[in-house]
Amino acid sequence: MNMRPLSVAIIGATGMIGQEFIRVLEHRRFPLGQVQLFSSDRATGKKLFVNHKEVDVQEVSSRSFEHIDLAFFAPGAEVSRHFSPIAAKAGAVVIDTSAAFRMEPWVPLVIPEVNPQDLKDHKGIIANPDCSTIQMVMALYPLHKTNPIRRIVVSTYQAVSGGTGAAAMEELTVQSKQILEGRNTTPHIYPHQIAFNVLPEIDVFLYNGYTKEEWKMMEETRKIMRAPELGVSATCVRVPVYICHSESITVEFANPITPEDAKKTLSQAPGIRLLDDPDISLYPMPWSVAGTDEVCVGRMRRDVSHPNALVMWVVADNIRKGAALNAVQIAEVLLQKGWMKVA
Repeated sequence: MNMRPLSVAIIGATGMIGQEFIRVLEHRRFPLGQVQLFSSDRATGKKLFVNHKEVDVQEVSSRSFEHIDLAFFAPGAEVSRHFSPIAAKAGAVVIDTSAAFRMEPWVPLVIPEVNPQDLKDHKGIIANPDCSTIQMVMALYPLHKTNPIRRIVVSTYQAVSGGTGAAAMEELTVQSKQILEGRNTTPHIYPHQIAFNVLPEIDVFLYNGYTKEEWKMMEETRKIMRAPELGVSATCVRVPVYICHSESITVEFANPITPEDAKKTLSQAPGIRLLDDPDISLYPMPWSVAGTDEVCVGRMRRDVSHPNALVMWVVADNIRKGAALNAVQIAEVLLQKGWMKVA
């Protein structure tokens, strides 16, 4: 990427995704010039290293975005909703990992391997999809292009790092230790203990019995794939895993499709890694996928209940491809295509 270094801001820099932004930007040798790190007032004064240089974490304010080319947002939706328009008005291109703008008609919701063309006419704010949506659509869209998808039924098994971050990871550790020592445990992050348990509740319940997380997956998938009539049903479950979301996906196509044809298509798709050999128990698992960039697919098989359907198992690192990596890839596309005006 041959261009001058960019002035970059990371909002939510001390959180899990914010720190992953730093690692991904360094690893991919993104053209970083001045880097400014922002967080809440509680984190003000902390110091983090970026490209071996110590950078102070500042409290974000309405004046934080002067002379910023690119702003990566990784705070909660409320902070993003307030500061993203301010940053965009100041001239920065905002890439937001929260849910604040995902379903706004004027905001591109982008997975670079799927719909990079949607970035072309952005208006200063670009949304990163939900981590569970990203890995599912990554696995399904290459198949959809060859054989239109009619219906998706997905069950997710989501790590505690997703959405609830370091505090939930700590709670899982503490609860596990307490239970193994025969002590009582009290949940703080979730409505019930997460250690040695699974919770079919992520985010709030809606009027129709779905949770907000499930509804987000369904609506985001339709928007990204430009398929407003696509049938999608999701059940999202929190599991006692630190990193990586897993998904069991049943997908119905317009025409018959074999597992062999699907695997051939996915083997040629960018960002996908096939791990699928039942004879040697080869399939994606969180412990082996954590820290990697690919969306991993396995357990590909016919759905014996429907002639045009397949079933598969998909695992990805929710902090990397599910958040920071996808956002950095968006920035890379903007630069490569000349769709980002840099002063």
